[in-house]
Amino acid sequence: MISEADQRAIVARIGTGDRGAFEEFYRAYERLLYRFILSKLNDPHEAADILHDVFMEIWRAADRFEGRSKVQTWLFGIAWRKVIDRLRKHGRITVTDDLPDVADDSPDAAACLVAGQEAAHVRHCLGELKEDHRMAVTLAFYEDMSYGQIAEIAGVPEGTIKTRVFHAKKLLLRCLSVAIGPRAAS
Repeated sequence: MISEADQRAIVARIGTGDRGAFEEFYRAYERLLYRFILSKLNDPHEAADILHDVFMEIWRAADRFEGRSKVQTWLFGIAWRKVIDRLRKHGRITVTDDLPDVADDSPDAAACLVAGQEAAHVRHCLGELKEDHRMAVTLAFYEDMSYGQIAEIAGVPEGTIKTRVFHAKKLLLRCLSVAIGPRAAS
C-alpha cells in the first residue's frame, strides 16, 4: 500500500492534470474500491459504473482535496455517497451484502463445507443488520478503517460509529448464536 504522504502527493499531481498520477492512483485503488462498491450493490455492472463515476469525481475534484482526512477516507467517502445516490435513484434503500465466498485451498472437503456454511451464516446475519450498522461493520472489519475514518465517510460523529459497531456486534453475535447453535456458546 502507498504511504499517506505519497497518496497525498499523487492526489496533488492529479489536481494539476497529471494523467500518469491518475493512472497510478487508479491501479492502487481500483480493486479495493470495486470490492467495496460491489459488496453494497451485489451487481457487478452497477459497481463498475459507480467505480467509473468515483474515479471521474477524483479526476475533477483532486485539486480541491484539502487534506482534512486521509486520502483513503476521502476516496471511500466519495464511493459511499455515490452508492447511496444510486440506491435512492433506483428506490432501493436496503443494500444486499452478498459477500463473495473465498475458495478454501485446503484439501479437506469437510472443512470447506463447514467454512462455507459458516460464511453463509455470517452473510445472512450481516444481511439482517440495518444499513448503517452493516456499513460501519463492513468498513471497520473488512476494510480495516478506524472509527474516525468511518465517521467521516458516513458524515456522523465518531461516537455514533462506535455505538453502531457495538450494537452491530451484539446483533451479529445473537444471530450467529442462533444460526450455529450450541457451538457459539462454547
